[in-house]
Amino acid sequence: MRYVKIPMERIAVLIGKNGEVKEKIESHGIKLEIDSSSGEVKITSDDALKELDGENVVRAIGRGISPDKALLLFNDEYYFELIDMRDWVGKKPSHIKRIAGRIIGKEGKTRKIIEETTGAYISVQGHTVAIVGKIDELQTAKEAIEKLLEGANHNTVYHFLERERRKKKFEKMKFY
Repeated sequence: MRYVKIPMERIAVLIGKNGEVKEKIESHGIKLEIDSSSGEVKITSDDALKELDGENVVRAIGRGISPDKALLLFNDEYYFELIDMRDWVGKKPSHIKRIAGRIIGKEGKTRKIIEETTGAYISVQGHTVAIVGKIDELQTAKEAIEKLLEGANHNTVYHFLERERRKKKFEKMKFY
């Protein structure tokens, strides 16, 4: 049995229209008990691995990842990573807001470039950055985000992403 607390504004997303999202999660052999007054979610399953997958799906939805993308976590190829920006810039709200803005970029440009280049899905919410993707996608996206957290210029990060994309493309060509 696992417990996850998610923001109140994400409870409706976790349940979904007419309970559809909750049903999809539970179709994977998981039982969810959602306390909509506290945001606490109890996750149970006969299979500990399914329970862990269910926890990751609930956490991802709670941190802003869309349910259809979070449900990919039931596939063994997909992973979930949560970066706490407070570990990089401290707890001061103004610092967190500034660094979140750097990751999102003007009109969402930086987040979009990271997603399109890596194939990972990213959500910046509160003091966290959630990433869902295949292992290599997730690692590249995480590295790009960490570079931004460390203060790297956006162009430096974009060049890094382009190099990684070309390297992966070249590696795929070697197998043919």
